[in-house]
Amino acid sequence: METYSLDKIFSALGHPLRRDIVRRLSRGPATITEIATPFDVSLNAVSKHLKVLEAAGLVERDVQGREHICRLQAEALTSATQWLDFYRQFWTKRLDAMQNQLLEEDPDQI
Repeated sequence: METYSLDKIFSALGHPLRRDIVRRLSRGPATITEIATPFDVSLNAVSKHLKVLEAAGLVERDVQGREHICRLQAEALTSATQWLDFYRQFWTKRLDAMQNQLLEEDPDQI
């Protein structure tokens, strides 16, 4: 399996418009025009955001004549998900400990 750069993935997902593009592409392939329609930005701006997502391995672009069909490459999210899952165990333990502490102090509080 290809290894994707966590830095590039998290950086790409750090912008709200790019997260919205990923969300849109999770429903299926789309042209740049289709992707751009709900947003108040130019086609050029959407294309630039798509290039960032492509560089991170999150989007694949297929040129068919004048149309560019974009597809989500969800497998690129696997490495980010694995990284987050590793740290989830720490969050869960701390939240469980906090809940137990609160229950000990005041059982009616929760």
